Amino acid sequence: MTLWRSLLLSLPRRGRFLRAAAAAGKRGLTQPGPRPIRGAPEGRRRAAIGGTAAILGGFGLSAFSLFSQEAEQEEKEGKEEEEAKEGKQEEEAIIFLLKKAKLSIMKGEMEEAERILHEAARMAQKTENTAALIYTYDTMANLALSRGQMEQAEKLFKATMSHLLAGNMKEDDNAVLEISLKLASIYAAQNQDTLALAGYEFCILSLEEKVARQKDRPQDALPEEERKDTRLLLGLSLDSYARFLLARGRASAAQKMYVRALRIAAEEQGQAHPQTVVLMNDLATALDAQGLYEEAYAQAKRAAELARETGHPEAHIVLNNLAGILMHKEDYSGAKRVYHEALKRAEKSGDDASAEYIRKELLELAKRKKRRSESPKESGKVAGRE
Repeated sequence: MTLWRSLLLSLPRRGRFLRAAAAAGKRGLTQPGPRPIRGAPEGRRRAAIGGTAAILGGFGLSAFSLFSQEAEQEEKEGKEEEEAKEGKQEEEAIIFLLKKAKLSIMKGEMEEAERILHEAARMAQKTENTAALIYTYDTMANLALSRGQMEQAEKLFKATMSHLLAGNMKEDDNAVLEISLKLASIYAAQNQDTLALAGYEFCILSLEEKVARQKDRPQDALPEEERKDTRLLLGLSLDSYARFLLARGRASAAQKMYVRALRIAAEEQGQAHPQTVVLMNDLATALDAQGLYEEAYAQAKRAAELARETGHPEAHIVLNNLAGILMHKEDYSGAKRVYHEALKRAEKSGDDASAEYIRKELLELAKRKKRRSESPKESGKVAGRE
């Protein structure tokens, strides 16, 4: 955790910014207070008025002074109103751009979305709209992450976090911890294992402490939604850390993380929730990697049943995993049946990559069956039966 805190402290503080109450955009876009009024400096305007009063001499000087003050106040109020109106229009323009970017992402037009987001970021910087800038940077970072642009995503997430921390947001705020988790995942993908491990440990330990504190607080002192969000973020951190461990061949350690993540998901979201099903499937993978085929089969079978019942969007992936475990159990006929079901679902969903992978698994299954039938032991069994 010390290493990760050092990383947080090394992030540049951005000077005078609002408290980032938006938490990466979740609480809306808020325009900062009124900017300095544009136009001639105050002193210059007063000098001009004073000169005119001196020329008028005794012709109602006090009345003119009163009139000039009222005129100046009206001018000031008019400009403030104009500034506020202009600020509102600029904020609406940023929101419009962000909506356009989101639509482009949904349509798969990633380059167009990136262009629009850059435009929104420039406008947010120009108007000093910190909350809008945080939201925009966070969206840009997630877009870069989804496109596999790890270095760009890292820079943008760090920029987002520096703005959050500059607004006096605490290190254990969920918004900061969520970005920390994404950074840890980026470091894992880049094989920077020391940084990745420090990030995962920082997130998990911080969230465990936070969950414990929230548990001790009275029910009416904290919104239930906030308690739930904190626990789910802990589950997400455990899940991400488990995938990191499994990829490094530490299946037993990954299993422990998956068990904890699965318990949180089931308690907070229910057994049939899509994320709970995915975690069941991942736990089965960790068990399978250790050669615990019966335990893996039990988890994968339950996950497959729930995926079928709920119409899970990744049912074909869950079924493919179940078929692989059946193959390891040498239940080749069962594996073949489930593979074909998985292939049919993958083709129907348009997941060409998964469909191609399943076809290769079917070829491997056929080879294994052939080798098994040609082995002396199996041949003897067949001869004995005959």
